[in-house]
Amino acid sequence: MIKSIEQIFQEEDSKLNPYSISHKDSIYRVHEEDSHTYRLPLQRDRDRIFHSRYFKRLQYKTQVFTNTEGDNFRTRLTHTLEVSAIARSISITLGFNSYLAECIALAHDIGHAPFGHAGQDILSELMKSYGGFEHNKQSLRILQNLENRYPNFDGLNLTTATLKGIMKHGGDYKKTKLNEDRNLEGPSIESLITDYSDEIAYTCHDIEDGLEMNFLNFEILDQSKLWNKNYSITKEKNKNSNKDILIRITIRNILDELVTDLTNSIAKTFENIKSKDDLKKIWLTGTKPISHFPKTEEKILELKSILFHSLYKHPKVLEMSNKGISRIEKLFEYYKNNFEKIPDDFKNKLHEEKFRIISDYISGMTDRYAIQISDSI
Repeated sequence: MIKSIEQIFQEEDSKLNPYSISHKDSIYRVHEEDSHTYRLPLQRDRDRIFHSRYFKRLQYKTQVFTNTEGDNFRTRLTHTLEVSAIARSISITLGFNSYLAECIALAHDIGHAPFGHAGQDILSELMKSYGGFEHNKQSLRILQNLENRYPNFDGLNLTTATLKGIMKHGGDYKKTKLNEDRNLEGPSIESLITDYSDEIAYTCHDIEDGLEMNFLNFEILDQSKLWNKNYSITKEKNKNSNKDILIRITIRNILDELVTDLTNSIAKTFENIKSKDDLKKIWLTGTKPISHFPKTEEKILELKSILFHSLYKHPKVLEMSNKGISRIEKLFEYYKNNFEKIPDDFKNKLHEEKFRIISDYISGMTDRYAIQISDSI
């Protein structure tokens, strides 16, 4: 027996706490569409993101190590899937909308330039006089304008709940009703859960990738209380296991500790929140309604500092980053002087200022396509 969409709405919303974004509140889109017979609006959002070209390209975009370094390292795609899993898990446990958290997680990095943060930084610098570049804003731009799969509107026409969820801080976006609503309402708890899930995911998986590349070692990581404690416990409990197994168990335990801490901290916070108005007041003071417990936050900051100095600033990582920077500079200069080389359908569709089109085109490239084109010009 197939349930009606009304039954599905009722069943799913009955699982949510009063501070969540309900499925009934997630029906709105900028361009009105008929509802599906049995699929929730956020299920449709998820699938639209999955099927988009820009989402597929994440498999060939750098997280820390470029795709050419090996097959076992995280890419933007695998990172995105890890964030999605963590955000769903926390949301389900606490009665928040896991469908919404999943959509926000899947779309949160879709606007990243090739070559990781180095690619974003140099593109931001090159675009400084032309409106700038920032990957969160680019994600929104892709979802609303650049990814075209429908005849009657640009973009994917995702629900406003998903679009507002990826608007970091809600500020400095194009002035629209969507942006005004996001600033007025503050971030959804689902969007904040996804932000923290992002931090947990990259902090844990960057340790694993850094160890595999031999850019990190135990002597460096032992300076971290999170690592030191978990590795010592793991080694004591698994005396006959080899080093690779011990590393994987340790990272899994750190991830579990951080997810559990965040879950318990959010639950504690909501013991003192009695209404959505209380939640809104917290946001309006400039304070995040959720966070880790303070002691855990200190440990995370300590570990992130170690990763920053020992991994992200490792000479080999900087060398890879600088190669990416040089390629993007080369591409930007080339298209600035040879604008006609950008595909006509891309230019004609957008009707944008020249440098914004160049930025859109370069930022949408995968690492390997950017390498291929920059080597050919």
